[in-house]
Amino acid sequence: MNRITLSVLAAALACAFGASAATHAMTKDEYAAAQKSIDGDYKAAKTACEPLKDNAKDICIAEAKGHENVAHASLKATQYPGELARYEVRIARADAEFAVAKEKCDDQAGNAKNVCRKEADAAHIAAKADAKAHMKTADANKVAGEKVTKARSQADGTIADARKDAAEDKRDADYAVAIEKCDAAAGAAKDACVASAKGRFGKS
Repeated sequence: MNRITLSVLAAALACAFGASAATHAMTKDEYAAAQKSIDGDYKAAKTACEPLKDNAKDICIAEAKGHENVAHASLKATQYPGELARYEVRIARADAEFAVAKEKCDDQAGNAKNVCRKEADAAHIAAKADAKAHMKTADANKVAGEKVTKARSQADGTIADARKDAAEDKRDADYAVAIEKCDAAAGAAKDACVASAKGRFGKS
């Protein structure tokens, strides 16, 4: 693979499988160039298979095609990140491994070949099931996270309101105490005391 494709795949796999390294969206031209590079790598890999014979050639071509499909899926996941894109990368990888496994089974015969095919089928089904489970789990976690965030926001609002009400109740109680103390005075002194209390507690 050339340098462009290697860097693209490194970023793509980091995005597709949850690495923490941040990636940035490519421009339209950069994305097209990356796709072209992947296609070029596939053609080169396929050409390298030509000297091989029989099933060895079939395995080689299956591997080249599998790498191409995974690379395209990974590139897409980098450019358009999301759980669906990561799911498609896992499926592409499962399909690629399955295609190669089936070709390798052709090197065997009789019951050994049948067993090999069944094992390949089972591994493929398991990989696809895992991919689906990953996607559903991520979706469920996202929904749960949104609900938790909403509930926390509502709780924070309720707590803030409760604290505000409590503060007002305390202020009113303290004001009532201050006014009560003013009753010990009379005339101008009492008026001054009441005015002072109203000023301190924001009463009109």
